[in-house]
Amino acid sequence: MTALLLFGVFFLLVFLRVPIAISLGISSLAVLVTSSGIFGLEMVTDIMYTSVAKFTLLAIPFFILAGVIMEHVGISKRLIDFAQALVGHMKGGVVFVTVLVAIFFAAISGSGPATVAALGGILIPAMVKNGFKKETAGALVASSGAIGIVIPPSIAFIVFAVVAGDQIPVTINRLFMAGVIPGILMGIAFISAAMFVRAKMVKRGEFHPQEGVSVKKASGKEIWQAFLAALPGLMIPVIILGGIYGGFFTPTEAAVVAVVYGLIVGIFMNRKHTFSKMYTILVEAALQTAVVMIIVSAASVFAYIITTEQIARSISDGIMGLTSNPIIILLLLNVLLLIAGAFIDAISALYIFVPILLPIIILLEVDPTVFGVFVVMNLAIGLFTPPVGLNLYVAAGISKTNIVEISRGVVPFVIAAIVVLMLVTYIPVLSTFLPDLLEVK
Repeated sequence: MTALLLFGVFFLLVFLRVPIAISLGISSLAVLVTSSGIFGLEMVTDIMYTSVAKFTLLAIPFFILAGVIMEHVGISKRLIDFAQALVGHMKGGVVFVTVLVAIFFAAISGSGPATVAALGGILIPAMVKNGFKKETAGALVASSGAIGIVIPPSIAFIVFAVVAGDQIPVTINRLFMAGVIPGILMGIAFISAAMFVRAKMVKRGEFHPQEGVSVKKASGKEIWQAFLAALPGLMIPVIILGGIYGGFFTPTEAAVVAVVYGLIVGIFMNRKHTFSKMYTILVEAALQTAVVMIIVSAASVFAYIITTEQIARSISDGIMGLTSNPIIILLLLNVLLLIAGAFIDAISALYIFVPILLPIIILLEVDPTVFGVFVVMNLAIGLFTPPVGLNLYVAAGISKTNIVEISRGVVPFVIAAIVVLMLVTYIPVLSTFLPDLLEVK
């Protein structure tokens, strides 16, 4: 009955379009009042405060601030110019540019919607000029932006490590490194899907590039100049990850270093506007951080009830009772997470489902690093899956299409991402190869 009340109230409120944080809070309060009366409310503030007062979570506001700074100081335009110089002349070069820049920017921002917002205004019109439909262009940018929570540094991996840490040891360092190969595979899958769509459009006579969009191959000098211009942006993931794995600083300290480096880059690259934009940058970062932390604090009460009321154990026992075949169980978990990701934001989903699914993962003896990667990949797919995929709404606004049109355009990319998800789920070495190679614990 507790589980029915908790999840029933939550999904009813979500269906009524009540914000996620409020839905989590009200459903948790309903259970606490029902089970313990008004005295059950005394623990709520303690749980909410304790959940956000963790040193590890300090990385989130700093990574968000670093991403906002990079978005405002012109890094995205320089990354696009560099990618254009490298691969823009190739057949379907704009597709390669879009995905390549998304991977670059993902390694800076750690956020899917931020990647779409920073790149969409330039890349979507460029794809339309090169003959793609607006919905396909928006869908590719929305899908590529989702790589932002798989490629390190990733806010989702930080939250996963915090949530899972109470039951099973898993480090942010190892999760960060484990996301590299799956993130690159997602990029390759999106390029393949976009080229497939392009081939179908050409076959049907629907592919009509505008005049004057052919791009000549860049000279060595032009590539070198574009590289030098983009170098400050390209160095950010090198500094962050190199510092973490070199033992110079922790992931939380790396986030602070990223902010300081971003300010230095901004001052030298965009001297006139960096300081004048600081108020806007700080407000934007504060708003994004507030949204994340409100969700974390509300979701922590929800997760507390799931754990203390033995709901997680009951659900995991029920799933294990359906079948003992680990292949089928992992498939069921992926289906559950894909559905959840289509309706719930990544951070809320991590707090809700990780405590439920971890007992199953422990029984199956699945590497927690692999589990973390395929959970985050599922939620990344949710970012560009209707009806609630946030990346879709951002891309739809930029491309001036409605959600129905862009949802049709995203189907090939969802299929491509699910193929990669299955590979990562059933071939654990794709996630563990780099951490094991570099002996990251």
